[in-house]
Amino acid sequence: MITVIIPTLNEEETIQNVIQFAWSQPNVTEVVVVDDKSIDATVAIAVANGAKVITSTKLGKGASMKDGVLFASNPIVAFLDGDIDPYPHYTVQLLTEPILSGEVDFVKSSFSRNAGRVTELAAKPLLSIFFPELLKFSQPLSGMIAGKKELFEQLEFREDYGVDIGILIDMYLMNAKMKEVEIGYIENKSKPWQALGKMSKEVAQTIIIKAANSNNPRYNFEELGVLNEIRSQMDLALHANLNSMEKLIVFDMDNTLLRGRFIDACAERFDFKSALMNIRSSDTDPILLTKHIATLLRDKSHQELIDVVDQIPIVEGTAQIIKELKAKGYIIGIISDSYDCITHHIKNKLGMDFSLSNELEFSKGICTGEVKIPSFLFNNAKSVCRHSLCKTNAVISLLDKYQIPKENCIAIGDSMNDLCMIKEAGLGIAFCSKDELLNHHADIIITELSFDELLSIA
Repeated sequence: MITVIIPTLNEEETIQNVIQFAWSQPNVTEVVVVDDKSIDATVAIAVANGAKVITSTKLGKGASMKDGVLFASNPIVAFLDGDIDPYPHYTVQLLTEPILSGEVDFVKSSFSRNAGRVTELAAKPLLSIFFPELLKFSQPLSGMIAGKKELFEQLEFREDYGVDIGILIDMYLMNAKMKEVEIGYIENKSKPWQALGKMSKEVAQTIIIKAANSNNPRYNFEELGVLNEIRSQMDLALHANLNSMEKLIVFDMDNTLLRGRFIDACAERFDFKSALMNIRSSDTDPILLTKHIATLLRDKSHQELIDVVDQIPIVEGTAQIIKELKAKGYIIGIISDSYDCITHHIKNKLGMDFSLSNELEFSKGICTGEVKIPSFLFNNAKSVCRHSLCKTNAVISLLDKYQIPKENCIAIGDSMNDLCMIKEAGLGIAFCSKDELLNHHADIIITELSFDELLSIA
């Protein structure tokens, strides 16, 4: 009678409990997991727990929601997030009972929570201008919703932070009978102040687009003037808060600070490209991969390695950007899977505060081919992923050292090795990355070879 739809992307830590919770709810006869091409065990766990698993046709929560509706076989559907655990006990029942009874067509949840800044700073002021009828919903951005499948099938789901407010407005414009129900307390992951700009922009765009495209357009020049004033005041509030925070910025080195990879430049210089490719194609364990690649540097002098990295251009203007960011109170450094002798050299060149990386061994200035992987990279009790080695572990150790909340950390990288770090940081930035998954998870994507944009968001 009820289908629960769960959009997921790398949710192996929580998906089992969410699915089992969905199955425990009254009248639920189908659970559909719509996976956004996870690279962890999410899909296998979902299948093992009896969910119908489909792969989303396009990255993004909105596309996953639409795909889930199309695959649902029941006339009533409810949406849960795959990363919330635990849910209040009666969540699905509370969302669906008003629909089963014929009272309404669509239900949106409200809940006690630990955040709600975009709602108060952006959504509600704009709704008061364009859709004052919707101000009765205390949490218009809530993603835990339920409704009749036939209505969801008529919607165009947005692919950004505006998806939830867009659904609410569309249901209203379709004259659906709607209500809000309180479901209890939910622990949501807070986004940092730095990320509020992107979130509020996409929510604002959705509200304005819906207002302009409705049968009776809902704005005039006076109202747009009010909108500009709202955004101006919000920007002032955000920057005032930012400047008083303890803050951390973590850079990847290869293909981020540097316009190339150190080990690839060594392969060119010392003619071991073929051996490097063989190691990369045969070693899947990150520890063995790190140790075997280090053997290729045996008998190279410290000075030779420094000469190689000095031939790789640093992104232009980076030293000045770092100087200005440090003046704003940021602690700045490098976390890399390269080698400490190289990352320290780049750190010193750029005037950074720290560098964390693998420790390449030398004897009388000559590389032995041995490498020590530092403990701060290994999985531990505070780890947020299951990878045996992960840069995120180093980030957590830094946050503990400097007593900085995760929400005040910016992580910048370009590759899958940076994915967990970018996901878990308060603000994750993909820098000139060609990786679709990394770009999808990043809060901000920088496509130009410059860090100038950091000054406007940090």
